[in-house]
Formats: sequence, structure tokens, C-alpha cells
Amino acid sequence: MEQSGTSTRLADAVQGLTSELVSALRSGGPFGLAGSVPGADGPEAADRLALAAVRVVGADAVLPSVLRRTPTGPGDLAVLGAAVHAYPPPSDASPTSAWSHWAMRRALSRLGGTPDTSADATHDAAPRAAWLEGATWQSLTHQLAVLAPLAVPGEDCAVTRVARERPVDVARGFVRAVRRRDWLQAAGAGRWLVLLDGVPDTLGLEAGLAFVAQMGGTDPRVALQVEAARLMRTGAPV
Repeated sequence: MEQSGTSTRLADAVQGLTSELVSALRSGGPFGLAGSVPGADGPEAADRLALAAVRVVGADAVLPSVLRRTPTGPGDLAVLGAAVHAYPPPSDASPTSAWSHWAMRRALSRLGGTPDTSADATHDAAPRAAWLEGATWQSLTHQLAVLAPLAVPGEDCAVTRVARERPVDVARGFVRAVRRRDWLQAAGAGRWLVLLDGVPDTLGLEAGLAFVAQMGGTDPRVALQVEAARLMRTGAPV
């Protein structure tokens, strides 16, 4: 029962943080990560549940700062850094988990923060992406949707390079996700497609994203991906 209660509190914290991020992306107003998760008023006050919520959201926890180029306060950097340090991937972590952690470290570095130097040095280097290079288009789309926080302007890593080489496959995956009513995967794939060259014009990505937002937008995770895609597509200050 206690584990179930903890899982529920974590899910609530993740949903709350994600909703705050969606509001910040839509409004362009100020966003403070340190004040958006209960207990995360600073590195000392940030409890483990709050840090776990940031770890689940990943690098997208600072997405408003990344896409709108707004200054990130030292408190926010401290919270993100604490989450990075508190939840390093184990040696047998899945590739998506390793990449998600790397994306957080990358975002922290981009915004002027410094990951804890006591962390394992192997976490500094980008993981390999050989597991993704030979993936079927269905699997590729699924994995890219999970790694949507890497889909930001100017990012260049092994995952983004694989995505750039297969825009048609990602487009096929987007259509498949919509047909299967998998709105979260469709939103994540759509976010990638906004950044890729060679996407078929017949896809109708803008209309597709609007449909995904309409059908799945009550889920803040879906809304976050759609808003990120819209910001990048419309040329907002990113």
C-alpha cells in the first residue's frame, strides 16, 4: 500500500510539473522549476519525490528556458542538477534511460549549470545509438517519442543524426500512432518531425498536430509535446 501511495504521489507530482510547463510554453510568462514541484524551493528543500518528478520529466523540465531563451535562475539549475545526481542510470540501464539522463546533463550544461563532478565520468559521454540505427520504423518512432526531450533546435547527437536520416520512417510512425490513437507517441513523433528535413508534404503535419492536440490534449504530457512542436514550427523565439 505504501509503494502504491508513493507511486500515486509521484504521478501527481509529474502531472503537476508537466501542466506548469505547458502553461509556461503557451503564455511565454516566467517559469520557475524550483517553485513548480512541491518541496522544490531550493536544493536543500527539494525532497526526493520532487527530484524524482523532475527525473521523470527529464530535460523537458527546463524546456521553457531552452525554447524561449529565458534566463534560468540558480535555484532551477540547482534542482535540475540535484535530480541528475540523485538518479544516475545503473550500469544495466536501457538505452533510452541512459539517453534521457544524458539529455538532462546536456540541458544543465547548456543553461550554465554544472553536473556534480562526483558522478561517474562515463555519464559525461553521450551513449551509443547503434541499437537505434537498425530499428524498424515502428520501433524507431516509439523510441524517438520516448526521447522527445532531445528534439530541440541545435541539438546534435547520435540520436538526432539517426532521426535526420529517416524522416519518412518517422512520418510513417506518426501516422500509425494517430491511427492507433496513441496520442503521446504521435505528439512525440510530431515534435521530431518539426525539426527534420525531407518530411513528405502530404503528411499534413500542422493539421496532424492540431488533431493530436484536440484528441489527446487533456493529457499534459501530450500537450507538452504539441506545444513544443508548435513553438519550434512557428519560429517563436527559440
